[in-house]
Amino acid sequence: MNMYGSELFKGAATYYSKNRPIYPSALIRFLVETFSLNGEQHLLDLGCGTGHLTIRFSDWCKEIVGIDLEPEMIEEAKRLHDEIRIGQIQWFNGRLEEYKHTDQYHLVMIAKAFHWMDRREVLDELYEIISPGGGVAIIDNYEPDKLLTPWQERFKDVVEKWYGNERKAGNSTYTHPVASHEDIISQSKFHLESHTLPTYEITWTIESLLGNLYSTSYGSKRFLGTNVPLFEREVREAMLELSESGVFKEEATLSVKIGRKK
Repeated sequence: MNMYGSELFKGAATYYSKNRPIYPSALIRFLVETFSLNGEQHLLDLGCGTGHLTIRFSDWCKEIVGIDLEPEMIEEAKRLHDEIRIGQIQWFNGRLEEYKHTDQYHLVMIAKAFHWMDRREVLDELYEIISPGGGVAIIDNYEPDKLLTPWQERFKDVVEKWYGNERKAGNSTYTHPVASHEDIISQSKFHLESHTLPTYEITWTIESLLGNLYSTSYGSKRFLGTNVPLFEREVREAMLELSESGVFKEEATLSVKIGRKK
């Protein structure tokens, strides 16, 4: 399912849990309405990470399964779920094809993880375990043509100075898929529906910018070796030159590509 090896997000779970931006409530409402969730459905979150999005559907689904390849992510998801103590959620560390599905799913979510997968193969597998009328929702905010703000440019410059221009990914380097998610869904057995949700605002601090970087496949702390303190000092100095408060705002837009099973 994953084409970049099993250690893509090794060491990232704690940073992921604390610093990844939380999805807006508009996304939850949209999926609840679009799939008529009423507490009776079964949901699968594929590439669930630390389960922050997964858990938010506990009030809307009867049973939920969260699957992720990275054991640290699943451990963190279990920890969060045990703290919140809500919802029937099964957490599974492994591949989609390894999980023993006992029922069909009305909704399968893949949030910012589809580009890591063999997308055609995954859609073929999902088609068999999704109930008629249900579907797969690919959630993403990939905007390659979006202009960076001055603070984003500054942060990117410092990151590239220390990490290099190539995006490392597990045991290789990352290249974004040429075929769009829409094309892949259109060529599958699913019926494509494309949606863009209203723009929302993300507030960053220097600490959350660093933590979010460390939560990514290309920004792992291990790539810096012993240079972490020097890198962080340069980031803080560069960012505080732009904002004395150390607070930065970003406008973000989510797209939801749905593959509906007729």
